[in-house]
Amino acid sequence: MSLSEEKKSILITGGAGFIGSNFVHHWCKNYPDDQVVVLDALTYAGNRENLANIKDKKHFKFIQGDICDRPLIDKLLKEEKITTIAHFAAESHVDRSIIGPDAFIQTNVIGSFTLLESFRHYWNEQGKLKDYRFLHVSTDEVYGSLEADDPAFSETTPYAPNSPYSASKAGSDHLARAYFHTYNVPTIITNCSNNYGPYHFPEKLIPLMCINILLGKPLPVYGDGQNIRDWLYVGDHCSALETVINKGKPGETYNIGGNNEVKNIDLVTILCSLMDELAPDLPVKPSKELITFVKDRPGHDRRYAIDATKIKTELGWTPQETLEKGLRKTIEWYLNNQSWWQPLLSKDYQEYYQKVYG
Repeated sequence: MSLSEEKKSILITGGAGFIGSNFVHHWCKNYPDDQVVVLDALTYAGNRENLANIKDKKHFKFIQGDICDRPLIDKLLKEEKITTIAHFAAESHVDRSIIGPDAFIQTNVIGSFTLLESFRHYWNEQGKLKDYRFLHVSTDEVYGSLEADDPAFSETTPYAPNSPYSASKAGSDHLARAYFHTYNVPTIITNCSNNYGPYHFPEKLIPLMCINILLGKPLPVYGDGQNIRDWLYVGDHCSALETVINKGKPGETYNIGGNNEVKNIDLVTILCSLMDELAPDLPVKPSKELITFVKDRPGHDRRYAIDATKIKTELGWTPQETLEKGLRKTIEWYLNNQSWWQPLLSKDYQEYYQKVYG
């Protein structure tokens, strides 16, 4: 029996966040008989509403808690008989890491260490079963910045993080790798490019632009807008992670990309065009008139690009969404779910927006 055929009890940390909640929906849909336990501290980006339509599902459990809480982790692993950890929980916004890096070190480094250490002891107690997995979900930002003609990031690209956020994720990646090589704990690391899709917190680039267009607010673009990112639809990312859990080899790293490199200014222009088409009664139209260039972010990496050859050749995964199709689906979701994002535009968020963008 393959790993994909075996019934699992999976602990998903950060499962009320953006990527984590999409993965919870994906896993519950594809493996309805698996036990799914979500652990989330419900900080600013964690939202119970992301899981509202599955909260009463059989075999689903939500726990509000901190990944730094070792007694809680120990208890969950044993009581829920966890066979797989999918570790999404992280502070994840570069701008916030520049304003206040402390939380990023605490959650991303100390929290990941706590999970790994708890899982190591639990796995040893279970007899080091081969079908157990610890999936550590990370970012392409650990590799630093690329110039226009540089080859894309591969799994052997040296780490060179440039922000407190990416440095904290690099630290947690190194811990996951070390736990395999030192203790033989079955860890797997994935490094993905920029995700987008449903449940994305409003301060992130794509939802920020969509919401500001609806509100007639400026569309802040850092620097000259020429920074390049590879965009990955979150549904594609979830299918890749499913593939890695079921087929990936412990001790390996797999890069996950969307094959959609685009300059920030071009992305915003595409969003404006789609919003003009899809959103009725916009306060400013054409919405590209709202584009406003703002002072560049400190240490702003020029280009990220993922070489996803390894996961394609070894595990058979490739992304399915084109950028325009994925953006159209994302915009339609935000237009149809204004009751989800409107409560998130709190006073704290408005103050944060003013602090970052002026």
